Amino acid sequence: MTAIPIAPHAAALPHTAPLHIVTPLLESPAMSVQGRAVWLKMDALQPAGSFKNRGIGYACGVYASRGANRFVSSSGGNAGIACAYAGRKLGIAVIVVVPETASPRAIELIRREQADVIVHGASFQEANQYAQSLLRPLDAFIHPFDDPLLWEGHAGMIDEVAAAGVKPDAVVLSVGGGGLLCGVVEGLRRQGWHEVPVIAVETAGADSLAAALAAGEPVTLPCITSIATSLGARKVAQAAFDAATSHPVSSRVVTDGAAVAACLRFIDDHRVVVEPACGAALAVAYDGAALDGFKNVLVIVCGGVTATTAQLNAWAAQLPA
Repeated sequence: MTAIPIAPHAAALPHTAPLHIVTPLLESPAMSVQGRAVWLKMDALQPAGSFKNRGIGYACGVYASRGANRFVSSSGGNAGIACAYAGRKLGIAVIVVVPETASPRAIELIRREQADVIVHGASFQEANQYAQSLLRPLDAFIHPFDDPLLWEGHAGMIDEVAAAGVKPDAVVLSVGGGGLLCGVVEGLRRQGWHEVPVIAVETAGADSLAAALAAGEPVTLPCITSIATSLGARKVAQAAFDAATSHPVSSRVVTDGAAVAACLRFIDDHRVVVEPACGAALAVAYDGAALDGFKNVLVIVCGGVTATTAQLNAWAAQLPA
């Protein structure tokens, strides 16, 4: 578990300057229709390529202020990259444990940020357990999605939307382990927007939130079969399940093909490459049926850097749209 403890009021603790940027909020002509504006929160433009910069950067800053001299993370993708980026900016050593399923590109991007990479285990669960076994007294464990500090950091994107003068009447986002969902719900509540619903989107084969809502409690998927590996948490965080049952949240599940098709269309429309994990939310926004009745929709473009245009095109050739 975390060697450097989490304090009750982490937001009030002194820490370094933000390791994320304020991202653009753009109205999408391609997704908007008469009577409905669709706004894109472009967190794909964060320095490490995904929204993970926010929460992980915030957590790393807080842990650094408490004296952490090494970060240990378990992630085969964006969280590991964001942790490595934060460590490099803070001058703190980083070890990222990735499962054997991690792509060579993800490992390359983590190492590019000067972090050490250990490949261990067939799944995230095994990599996560091994990462925790490495912890020393002055290490901070950086979980990819299940840490209140992450949610506090992710909530800032809603603060930025409010500061831009936009109040959505619905938010569309992708769900993996649930860190983004927890952060967005926290941000909505912070703004007093308790009534604004969230449309939580997963790909089939990585739909742990949908399975939890159907069962009435978090359950563990037998395996991850979706290509959207950034959504590949076999069990959603308890806090995400709690958020989904205490805030107006509706679950949607799309196919891998729909997510990939949305990514390719997004490249044409907005000139930005994102992963299928992000494409899940984009697929719902492009389809529009789930947005009927809403006039001002916010879509979290969470990003992701482990997919390339070549890989997206290869998937598209294999998968039905």
